[in-house]
Amino acid sequence: MEQCPVSSSDAVLIAPDSPETAPAAVETVLSGPSFAELGMHPAVVTALAKGGITHPTPVQAAVVPDALAGHDVLGRAQTGSGKTLAFGLPILARLAGQKSRPKQPRALVVVPTRELATQVRRSLEPLAFAAGLRLTTVYGGSPYDRQIKQLRAGVDIVVATPGRLQDLIDKGHCRTDDIAITVLDEADHLCDLGFYPAVDALLNQIPAGGQRMLLSATLDGDVDRLVRKHLRDPRLHQLDPAAGAVTTMEHHVMVVGGFRDKISAATALVEANERSIVFTRTREGATELAGALTDAGIESVDLHGNLSQRVRERNLHKFSSGRARVVVATDVAARGIHVDNVGLVVHFDAPNDPKAYLHRSGRTARAGESGTVVTITTPKQVDEIIRMQSRAGVESRHHDIRSTPRPMTAATLASSGEVAPRAGSGRSAGARRPSGAGYQGRRTERPAYSRGGAAGGSSRGAGAASGRRSGGWSEARSSSTRSGGGRSSWSA
Repeated sequence: MEQCPVSSSDAVLIAPDSPETAPAAVETVLSGPSFAELGMHPAVVTALAKGGITHPTPVQAAVVPDALAGHDVLGRAQTGSGKTLAFGLPILARLAGQKSRPKQPRALVVVPTRELATQVRRSLEPLAFAAGLRLTTVYGGSPYDRQIKQLRAGVDIVVATPGRLQDLIDKGHCRTDDIAITVLDEADHLCDLGFYPAVDALLNQIPAGGQRMLLSATLDGDVDRLVRKHLRDPRLHQLDPAAGAVTTMEHHVMVVGGFRDKISAATALVEANERSIVFTRTREGATELAGALTDAGIESVDLHGNLSQRVRERNLHKFSSGRARVVVATDVAARGIHVDNVGLVVHFDAPNDPKAYLHRSGRTARAGESGTVVTITTPKQVDEIIRMQSRAGVESRHHDIRSTPRPMTAATLASSGEVAPRAGSGRSAGARRPSGAGYQGRRTERPAYSRGGAAGGSSRGAGAASGRRSGGWSEARSSSTRSGGGRSSWSA
């Protein structure tokens, strides 16, 4: 196995292509017991120390002792808290010193998306290497041959999405007889995506006496069913304050007149902030908006399900390495965005529910850093946004795009606008559409827009509608409109 650089936080998803270009790790938690005092494998402690990590985060300090003692664990922790190492380190400690049989992994980590599988691998693989263990990922959208070859050679830890893993089990390429530790990472999102039956079936195939750990933002519904059915007297660690109560995260609502104003607002926001993530409801919208921002001189990439795995990884690495300032993503694809120092999250299309809002917003203000969240909306949607944020436990400031000072930095937003009114009061900044000039794009239906480009497409992938280029975004002759839904949850 090729050795990989150790990240300072498992919140860093995309590592550079070579150890020589890896950024220097920064230790942020200096109190409490050291990893050595927690009983970690000496080689793992050394590998962590080389990355500048000597003391656990609070969630790691809480979870690791119970996990090392063999207890089932049920955990919640805020974004950027280090939960991947919280369950990963006990796996390494338990498996070190033994070798797995061909096709018989001894630890399984089930995740909802291939991006999250990649994150977990990048966080744990260098530590597994130090402990003499082998780790592989199994997910759809990538060739079977490589995964089958690695399983046949014998791997200790499999990080997998449910569908591909079950397929490999059904075909006899992977067996569950030796699995001693099973982790369900982001169990709520697994259930949100409809994976409850698949996860339930997988757990039924794993020896009942094994240790199980489940990490989730919420513990109701199907997650509660999984806990009650498959965990034995779990030790509960709720280290996740209400996400809306994160004191380093500021929330804002930007009221605009129509779709064209949304483009202007998004451009002004990301232009004034160093590193940003923008969320759209549709895949096509993500591609088009990334193109519009790039045309405006702000290097941007998109991230969504229409892109191949290779392009998704390339775009995400471009963002995490700083070569792109903005990533425009859909909700599901956003599960793989775990990059430090994201200062701004923009909801270009508002999410459908508080859970999705909090998950999206959690891409910023990670691990104690400050962050700004802006929801762009029209006057008609203001009341709906206010109610959603209220259910999410969020207090926001409201702004009218016409009067918001420039540049739209975090400091500018914090010192302008007004406190959100109660839903239905009609007092929000910009909530009453003026009769004169100022707002543009007042169509009740959104026209089809596209970003022109060279024949053959671009690395942003398929999905953009065709249209005559006219300074970035152009209105196509088609009268079709787009609609779609987004859903999401939380992440590390």
